[in-house]
Amino acid sequence: MANQAFDGARVLVAGLGVSGRAAVAALAACGARVATYDDDPAAGADRHPGTPDAGDLSAVDLVVTSPGLPPHHPLLAAATAQGVEVISEVEAAWRLRVDRAAGGGPAPWLAVTGTNGKTTTVSMLASILAANGERVAAAGNVGAPLVTAAIDPSLDVLAVELSSFQLHFTSGLSAQAAAVLNVAPDHLDWHGSLAAYAADKGRIYRHAQVACVYNAADETTRRLVEEADVADGALAVGFTLGVPSVGQLGLVEDVLVDRGFAARRWTHAQELATLADLARLAGPDGRVAPHVVANALAAAALALAHGVPPTAVRDGLRAFAPGAHRIVTVATVGAVAYVDDSKATNAHAAAASLAAFDEGSVVWIAGGLAKGATFDDLVTARADRLAGVVLIGVDRRPLADALARHAPQVPVIQVAPNQTDDVMTCAVSAARTLARAPGGAARRTVLLAPACASMDQFASYADRGDRFAAAVRRLAEGTPA
Repeated sequence: MANQAFDGARVLVAGLGVSGRAAVAALAACGARVATYDDDPAAGADRHPGTPDAGDLSAVDLVVTSPGLPPHHPLLAAATAQGVEVISEVEAAWRLRVDRAAGGGPAPWLAVTGTNGKTTTVSMLASILAANGERVAAAGNVGAPLVTAAIDPSLDVLAVELSSFQLHFTSGLSAQAAAVLNVAPDHLDWHGSLAAYAADKGRIYRHAQVACVYNAADETTRRLVEEADVADGALAVGFTLGVPSVGQLGLVEDVLVDRGFAARRWTHAQELATLADLARLAGPDGRVAPHVVANALAAAALALAHGVPPTAVRDGLRAFAPGAHRIVTVATVGAVAYVDDSKATNAHAAAASLAAFDEGSVVWIAGGLAKGATFDDLVTARADRLAGVVLIGVDRRPLADALARHAPQVPVIQVAPNQTDDVMTCAVSAARTLARAPGGAARRTVLLAPACASMDQFASYADRGDRFAAAVRRLAEGTPA
């Protein structure tokens, strides 16, 4: 493999995670002279903060940075000050693309970002593309490192999940179609402000070739489309949970329909799938959560922009299997369903999760590492769903205060981090007590949707969800929870 853009270039790869190491290999194979940097001396990089030349970039032409390094990181600040170009691993992957073996140039990218729902939407999209017979890779924040997929000539198309971190230093991307699912406050410590965070999300629309997909219920996503510099002829296509207008995908009763791409969209809606096709994604009450339907509509819009027929949309959604820790019913014990949505790591995601359940039916397990977030809007919007709350984690106070202000009638049990027993064993036991309280909804759900990051007490959100599931299984088996 050869790529003239990097042949002989002196490239510093900053951040040696999985994608960083993939970038090192791909750049070296293109003839680049690659050096490496990592904040952790144990990572084995050529440079780290303790090396005398860590900030000297006089022998560097280009820095390829990991999303883990914010723009104000000393290395990136030094690069900017010294006039050295800084690009993301995503931008490097875009520049490294190779032609498809089947011909027709590099594989097109269908790109997704948003505060929540990215992984589910990209996975749904990949399932739809596969149902159409495409050789597809889900890459970026999900699946394979993006640079690995970009240099694979066997692929027909890439379904790409992108974070705001990755988009910040990305300028050349020209997706065939791109979507921003939603924008809510998150990662403000990295971006500095909500406006800067939203602007980085909006970079995904730059140079979009066929369609910019946006959430009709989220004014910020609409504005980002309106402000985007796109290719001539690119469409703005919204998705809505209501009856769609021309230029939108949406719902007519229980049918997912298209009025964004259909030839007769001015007068007719084209059927894509039904809610029954999403039945395997339903919660314990048999209903598909609204945000899951929204993700399916966004995935369908991107697939239609690629030229996929409606039958493949239906078949792909039928075949799609949800990822772990995303509104997964672990067990039902004594008429109480225990649901793992550990992936709900911010307030916006937790609000969507709670919205999937009936009023007064949820015992909510929440808390963790709040990262400076506040929860007044979340509690105000979803207090009607709550039968009780169990708080865990080191940052219980912001949630406890919001509950006291906006839902004082809801009983709250706090699990202190220094309790002797496993935190999830304690949390599940406390939630069981609240779920069995007399009165209220006939059907109760214990929902782990923490609205916080997990790294205070767990290795990851997956570890948190696994420990919740293990505690529930012990309860189901009759072992004291």
